[in-house]
Amino acid sequence: MSFCDTIWQDVAPLRRAILEQPFLAELASGSLPAESFRHYMVQDSLYLAEYSRVLAIAAARAPTAAGRLEFSDGAKVAVQVEEALHQAFFAQFGVTPEMALASEATPVCLGYTSYLLSLAATRSYEELIAGILPCFWVYWEVGCAIKPRAASPNPYAAWIDTYAAPSFGEATGRVRALVDEAAAAATPATREAMAAAFRKATRYEWMFWDSAYHRADWPI
Repeated sequence: MSFCDTIWQDVAPLRRAILEQPFLAELASGSLPAESFRHYMVQDSLYLAEYSRVLAIAAARAPTAAGRLEFSDGAKVAVQVEEALHQAFFAQFGVTPEMALASEATPVCLGYTSYLLSLAATRSYEELIAGILPCFWVYWEVGCAIKPRAASPNPYAAWIDTYAAPSFGEATGRVRALVDEAAAAATPATREAMAAAFRKATRYEWMFWDSAYHRADWPI
């Protein structure tokens, strides 16, 4: 069994918890309060600004041409395609550019991006890309799980379609292949560090949606 298959099974309880999130259940039914989705989109735009930097660093550190191409393309997608989706939702849900610019990252958003940036700055390439992978793979699983049961019409249909799209699944598969390739050549200690990075990033994925659902902010 590959490294990715093993760690994916290992985080099965986390994945179930994510799929059971009320944020995602209500998003699928179309009943999610607009305020919660607006909170999510603003925070996700702040997250993606930093995630694109993390992907660019991964591209610069990648030992193979395939890795450099994949992560540089991923950084471009994070900036262009996802930002275009956000702009459409910003207009739909009444978020002005000024409101987005004035927004501050919540503790969960800041914690997640800071963790990924710390991997990029202080840890191995192998740990870094293991920490990057959940943002691809978890979203792909969520998109595929939600789409068959999503209400129609649904104000969140464009979001669901983005992450259930075959092209997103293909991108996820390519990043998984890079992580498996790195793990196959790594020491046992490095593989354990990779698994820890993957688990921690997956926890942050759960926390991000939970924070959005409750519209959490700095408590003081």
